[in-house]
Amino acid sequence: MSDPFISAAALEGIPSTYAGTRDGLDGILRDRGLRRSTPDDTARSLLLGAVATASLEGSVFEIDELASGGGDALARGAVRLSTELLGLLPVWNRAPVQALARIHALAAAGSVDDADLGRPVNPDGVARLTELAWMLGRPTEAPGLVVAALVHAEISAAGAFATHNGIIGRAAERLVLVAKGVDPASVIVPEAGHAAEPDGYRAALEAYGSGKPTGVHQWLMYASQAFTRAAEASPLAR
Repeated sequence: MSDPFISAAALEGIPSTYAGTRDGLDGILRDRGLRRSTPDDTARSLLLGAVATASLEGSVFEIDELASGGGDALARGAVRLSTELLGLLPVWNRAPVQALARIHALAAAGSVDDADLGRPVNPDGVARLTELAWMLGRPTEAPGLVVAALVHAEISAAGAFATHNGIIGRAAERLVLVAKGVDPASVIVPEAGHAAEPDGYRAALEAYGSGKPTGVHQWLMYASQAFTRAAEASPLAR
């Protein structure tokens, strides 16, 4: 049976682009001490990610304010998610849709009614997430960066939940980067890579949402640049 991840990874220019992106990412991190990273580096990366992912939703606060418990409900939800996200990795590996529901519950608490936390509302979106989970459960030779980018875009485009689909997609992208061994210590900041170019991010996601191969190609080319920015935003790159 065909592998949709491989099909996307084989689009024109994608193999060489992502090989270069991975080499650059590895160089930035390993040359600056990835093997000596600490839990504090991971925690800092996750907090930076919370600031960035909230900003993409229009909730803009300084990192110190969020670290001290400030910010609005959306930003506080992003921080709460950041503290528990990596703990969801076993669930993600076993049951991705269940992990996504938990991500929504963490991120949306305080923003939506408790009864709606973790509950998808769009049947078509649920079907897309179910298919994505099936794809993730099959072996693939596609590069981990490509899989992470596609998972992010598909979750965002599916719109399975009433709110926070963008935050969920970006959180899942980070989980895939860990699960695929691209960034096992989770010290790059993929959310910051997107927040650095918000207009380009939204345009690329819109293109992906068209469902056309050209849109998938545009998203993947954009995401390769975002991953480079994500590595440059790492606490290890300071």
